[in-house]
Amino acid sequence: MDPVHDVLIIGGGIAGLSLASELADRRGSGAGIVLAETEPALAHHTSGRSAEQLIPSYGPEPVRELTAVTVAGLLDPRPVPPRPLAWPSRMVLVGTGAELRAEAVPGLQGLSRAALAELCPELACSPPEAVAGGLLDATSVRTDAAALVARHRDRATAAGARILTGAPVTAAEPDGEGWRATAGGQRIRARHVVVAAGAWADEVAGRFGAAPLGLRPLRRTAALVRLARPLAPEHPMVVAAGWYYRRAGDGALVSPSEAVPSEPCDAQPVLEDVEDLVARLNAVTSLGATGIERAWTGLRTEAPDGVPVCGPDPDVPGLLWLAGQSGYGFQTSTAMARAAADLLLDGTVGPWCSRDTAEALDPGRFRRGPGHPVPPLP
Repeated sequence: MDPVHDVLIIGGGIAGLSLASELADRRGSGAGIVLAETEPALAHHTSGRSAEQLIPSYGPEPVRELTAVTVAGLLDPRPVPPRPLAWPSRMVLVGTGAELRAEAVPGLQGLSRAALAELCPELACSPPEAVAGGLLDATSVRTDAAALVARHRDRATAAGARILTGAPVTAAEPDGEGWRATAGGQRIRARHVVVAAGAWADEVAGRFGAAPLGLRPLRRTAALVRLARPLAPEHPMVVAAGWYYRRAGDGALVSPSEAVPSEPCDAQPVLEDVEDLVARLNAVTSLGATGIERAWTGLRTEAPDGVPVCGPDPDVPGLLWLAGQSGYGFQTSTAMARAAADLLLDGTVGPWCSRDTAEALDPGRFRRGPGHPVPPLP
């Protein structure tokens, strides 16, 4: 008889790896934890294509609460990692007066057009009807996505967690103690299954008998471009409706901020979209973008209401969702992993998270009601 593991986590992006690391840390051992990733490498899809900017003012209220928890942990990690996981890096939102009023949340500092031009000189030539001023988020931070992924992987495996790559889950069935699944040709028995499969979450959960939540993969492209003049090292990230850019060495990372529905896939950039973005940026700024060095595309998987999903399935015992992080994956990762671990270990999200946010994450909101209680792990 195959041994029964405590948890099978499906998905090796930032969501699944964060949870494996959190569980191993909380229990003092990763024994009993198995993570299965379809691709031959971890963080192959969206988690490997991050803009690496965490913005506490970005997203609906539950996301902002989760982001605050995550950012605090990354700025003051325990134990201290060999290289920083995050560091302060301001963000400024620009747009028309109406756009800025619609995006204003507590903590943002309003900037006049003159103050904005002093902070970002390349915007001094922007049409006033398009850029009336800005909103500054001085709490925004940059993160080293690769370092964070490696930290979670190393903490989990050092504690004894098993990480399988090239291991798609192709079959699953309930048994007397939870689930029996086939991943990469290996049979795995587990008391609990966590679906952290990003764009494939609905599809993977369906193999365990769960109805889809309506998660939507949305394509988003980014590119590295050359600039006529480098931006200052302290230059903030600049975000507008339809584009953003931030300093990247002597050039810039830019994005058209598109959200185009897509099938789950290894998304690839549309060159025309990037070329059009460069033309638009040169029309409204003095960046002087002169060429595209590299472009890539990821899929931001969004729940129908735009809030991530973390909680037990309403109809399938032993199945927990950890998905739908949309563009908030890295900036909510620590808090989402903490919430999922709370559910697995204690059966409820702890008081560090507001009740409103815990309820907002529950996948039962899309179906008949609250999920099955989660029996605590041994």
